[in-house]
Amino acid sequence: MIDGDERAWMREFRDEVRSKRDAALAAGETREAEDWAAVLAGHEAEMGQAGVGLEARRRVRSTRRRQEAPALPKRAMRPTTVGRAFTTPDGRILRPSMFITLTLPSYGRVHGGLPVNPETYDYVGAARDSLHFGKLIDRFVQNLRRAAGWNVQYFAVVEPQRRLAPHLHMAIRGTLPRADLRQVIAATYHQVWWPAVNEVRYEGDHLPKWEDGVGYVDRETGEILPTWEEALDTLETDRNAEPRHVMAFGAQADIRGVVAGSRDADLSIKYLAKYLTKSLGEAVAEVAEAADDGARDSARRVHVRRLVEALRWEPCSARCSNWLRFGIQPENAKREMEPGRCPKAAHRAERLGYGGRRVLVSRQWSGKTLGGYQQARRAWVVEALGLEEADADRFVWQKLSATDAQLAPLPERLMRLVADRMAGRARLAASMVAEQGPPGDGGSGVGGAL
Repeated sequence: MIDGDERAWMREFRDEVRSKRDAALAAGETREAEDWAAVLAGHEAEMGQAGVGLEARRRVRSTRRRQEAPALPKRAMRPTTVGRAFTTPDGRILRPSMFITLTLPSYGRVHGGLPVNPETYDYVGAARDSLHFGKLIDRFVQNLRRAAGWNVQYFAVVEPQRRLAPHLHMAIRGTLPRADLRQVIAATYHQVWWPAVNEVRYEGDHLPKWEDGVGYVDRETGEILPTWEEALDTLETDRNAEPRHVMAFGAQADIRGVVAGSRDADLSIKYLAKYLTKSLGEAVAEVAEAADDGARDSARRVHVRRLVEALRWEPCSARCSNWLRFGIQPENAKREMEPGRCPKAAHRAERLGYGGRRVLVSRQWSGKTLGGYQQARRAWVVEALGLEEADADRFVWQKLSATDAQLAPLPERLMRLVADRMAGRARLAASMVAEQGPPGDGGSGVGGAL
């Protein structure tokens, strides 16, 4: 019998896949929507076998745009992933692309990447924008495709500015009129529909305590803290409710046209490719080392500490322990949760609030499917290790249900997967070192590849 945490995970994963399927349908990505629908069908079948109900409540928010938001251009969708082609006077056919850079708004005047007045700099706003930057990017891509009228493909990277706010570099296959693109940027926003509570109720030694079978309660009065679902119920019934946070891009946006084979195209490719093997932490370290004297170095350290401190206390998700600080039990609350100690990646100092992927690539950017990538990767590993392809007719594969007696407990399965992956990486590393030599001896090394 599966436990409550696994049930909750199965429902959460089901809801996430549903949202991705719906987003793909809304963007006109029929193939992607079909892929997500197939994943959803398989997952729901597994939920049924495990005895996990499919009737979990789905909350729906109005899609009506905010009144102050600019109008969003929209064109009828065409079944293509490339933009217009242009014919030059000498008969050449060109399909230009675009390279754009998007930033977040100002949180206060800065000079050399440092706040002019740290006391008035909006660190809370900066922290919230960083935490939800990935959602704003998703919304921008959806709006961009609606405005373009075709399934825009992109390759993008996220990196921190000198002021430590994330910004986006994105290569787009095809072109749009610059006026339309600027209109899409201005019209894109993201609303965080979480309980809009800002009053701190618990901090320091005055924290709620855990009671088995009940959850978190006030240590002095014994009052049970509202659960996450109860907090959302209150939000839904409040006709005057406002989102906890609304974010949008800043006024600065750099838009450039790029033609294949040109110097600008080479520079753009090199700029994006360097982030394939570069972590966000490395980029943050480079920004921190940019100070040119002791005074500026000290000021930068203070700036980093203030931002990290603001991020420490901001909720990063529905399951973040920081909700206890505001008197709300996180979703799937557990014993030993404590405000300011959420283990999620977004709270780590080297991530600066951005917990998403560093490199973002659309599914049809390269013309390969996910299955195609998996097959190519497998073929490369088999060749690198000198293995022989297994005879497909030798084995019969059968999927076990979640309640099958032969199925090992989840912790054991996870440990086996970790052990197998570590052993495979070690064999692959040894094979590459034997072929190319150790790093530093002219070989390419294996750290980045693994």
